[in-house]
Amino acid sequence: MSSIETELRKYILDKLLFGRTEVALSGDASFLESGIIDSTGVLELVSFLEEQFQVKVEDEDLIPANLDSINAIVRYVEKKRK
Repeated sequence: MSSIETELRKYILDKLLFGRTEVALSGDASFLESGIIDSTGVLELVSFLEEQFQVKVEDEDLIPANLDSINAIVRYVEKKRK
């Protein structure tokens, strides 16, 4: 597991799931479809990504392909860091 994934999983568990460990977080599970995140949660997630990983999330990047699963976010952050 990459450090990006580790930090992301911790953030989601602590801040979006409020410690509810019964929710399975598979890498490709859609946050929206599984009810893990809503529009407000997306804004919080973007703030976390920008602060934690020093990336700038542009408006055009706010699409499910980039931000709707753990694996998608890891790929997105890795791409932005290059």
